[in-house]
This record gives sequence, C-alpha cells and structure tokens, in this order.
Amino acid sequence: MAVYAIGDIQGCYDELARLIEAVKFDPAADTLWFCGDLVNRGGQSLEVLRLVHGLGERAVLVLGNHDLSLLAVGERKEEEQARVNADLRRVLFAPDRDVLLPWLRAAKLAHHDPALNVLMVHAGVAPRWDLAATLRYAGEVEERLRGDGYKRLLRQMFGNAPDLWHPKLRNVERWRATINVLTRMRYVTPRGKMDFTEKGAPGSQKPGLYTWFAVPGRTPVQARIVCGHWSTLGLFIGLGVHAIDTGCVWGGQLTALRLDADTPQVVQVQANPERTRGKGEA
Repeated sequence: MAVYAIGDIQGCYDELARLIEAVKFDPAADTLWFCGDLVNRGGQSLEVLRLVHGLGERAVLVLGNHDLSLLAVGERKEEEQARVNADLRRVLFAPDRDVLLPWLRAAKLAHHDPALNVLMVHAGVAPRWDLAATLRYAGEVEERLRGDGYKRLLRQMFGNAPDLWHPKLRNVERWRATINVLTRMRYVTPRGKMDFTEKGAPGSQKPGLYTWFAVPGRTPVQARIVCGHWSTLGLFIGLGVHAIDTGCVWGGQLTALRLDADTPQVVQVQANPERTRGKGEA
C-alpha cells in the first residue's frame, strides 16, 4: 500500500496519466493525494477532474486557488461563464458539470493524516498557526462551502484584504483571509502579513519579506507539510515542508512524492513538449 502526493496538475491530463503509471498506482490498495489546482491552463481540465473524481476514496484532494476560481465562475450567469478560457469552458458546459462541481466544492482546504502525520494544503500555513489552528480555520471555510451560504462566499472570497490573518476577524473577512493563507500565500512579513505581488523564487523578493515557511519565529506545525502552488520555488524539501509544484503546465515536470516512506521518494514526468516553458505563476 503506497500513498503519493501529486503537485499542481492544472489541466495536464496526459502527464497525470503518465505519472500514475510511473508510480505503479494500484487502485485496490494505494492512495493519491492532490495538492490542489487540478484545473486551468493545461487544456485538459475536464479529463483531470473526471479522472480524480473516478478514483473515489482512493483520492484525497485539497482546493487550490484555481479550483476555487472555477467554482466561483460556475455560479455566474451563463453568458459570463462563456467568456472564460476554452479549458474552463469545457468543464462549465460539460454534461457532467453538475456532478463534478459539487464534488469539487466538497473538497477540503487542509487535510491531515494522523497515521502519517502529514498535513496537506495548497499554498501554506500562516506563521502563527499550529496544526490544530490550521485544521480549525480551514474547517470553518469548508463548512461554509458545503452549506447553504456557499454562493455568497464564492462571490465575496476574492481580494487581497485582509492580508493579515487575525483571530478577531469575522464572517467574510475571516473566510477570505483564511482562503488567502491556504491557497495564495508565498511571502510574508515577520508579522505574517501576506504580499501577493512577489511570485518569484526565494532571493528575488523585496527586503523584509520571507517565504512563509522560513519566517522568523514561525509556530511549529508539528506535522510534515505537503503543498504546491509555487512553481517558481520548484521542488523544495526542508524545514518540515515538502513543496511539489514543479511547473508542469509551464513546461516543467509533474511531481509525485511518496508519503509513507521513511525517506522522501520523488517520481517525476516531464511535461509534454508543447507546454510553454517559462517562469510561470500559480
């Protein structure tokens, strides 16, 4: 029995199929974790959603910013849905969209496996959050997304403010800040204030900013963290973090990391030649 986490797919179905074959996935015994951003830009988002949905209980998924964006667009008027890119239109106007979108909306924002002691999120964990706080705050948003108020949340979740999570935040500001932490964060100040303009590799950021996992005084999470979101960071294993977005949609690789091994085991497949190679951004 093996457990693999897979980085940002972003509609790269062909590479996902090759990666699943490369890890010798056994659907009767193995489990695949997906770090979010299943969709957008790769041209095969519909196929990716169908494949992951078809895995049933053998798949564990957390939502990424692109997945949330798809869900938000899916609640708009049909003429607005028709104006998004062709990759997402194929999902929005697919005959099984009313199966796929509610299934996606029911996914988690943070997943913790106590036996493996691995926490999976899409982007990161706020510098002052421990494991319990991360799961609690993610759970607040998950409950909202699965409940009657999901349409309002999907309309109001966009925006860079608040850029600092605080326990006194309430309602939509609290949920938006939590979403920004878990699905958009890269760089923060020592206080934990998020900067959404800096998207390059570490060392390229403005003075006074730190990667979210290396900010001074960060609260220990007490679990291994697996995440994606940051293609310019690339494969990074250190400081208790396993970042596995290696920019497949930008011509890089699609990465799987075995989670139930004593030491990190990485399996990668190269992006199809037609993918645009570049720095990219998640």
